[in-house]
Amino acid sequence: MHVKYVHTNLIALDWRKLAKFYTDVFGCSFVPPERGYQSDELDAGTGLKNAHVTGAHFRLPGYDDNGPTLEIYTYDQLDKGQASAVNRPGFGHIAFEVDDLHEMRKTVEAHGGGDIGEIVTLTTKTGSKVTWCYMSDPEGNIIELQSWSN
Repeated sequence: MHVKYVHTNLIALDWRKLAKFYTDVFGCSFVPPERGYQSDELDAGTGLKNAHVTGAHFRLPGYDDNGPTLEIYTYDQLDKGQASAVNRPGFGHIAFEVDDLHEMRKTVEAHGGGDIGEIVTLTTKTGSKVTWCYMSDPEGNIIELQSWSN
């Protein structure tokens, strides 16, 4: 059986604003076309009634045209749900490796993101070091910024 990672979906309050954040801050690139779905099949697949979703896919940085994407969508009707938390079961965060953690942290903040924790360095069992921190995007989704060294 062939398995290939394709995309991660992020449901946004405003997909265009959140897409601008990920393209401006992390260099994600738009993969045409914009999407818009509303059908009996969408209702059946999502288990929702009268679902209408719009959004687009964005190529993650560091990958060619066949690499995975971040799919940013919004539904006309959103379930308020619970706020993101680093220790909540389920998908926790999206991570980006960066050259300059301190500069990227400032860039995230300048584009409406926020701090969650402090910058820390951990040493792995192999001796590599990862310096990292958690932040949030403008809608409260958790982002990990990381930088590796030997």
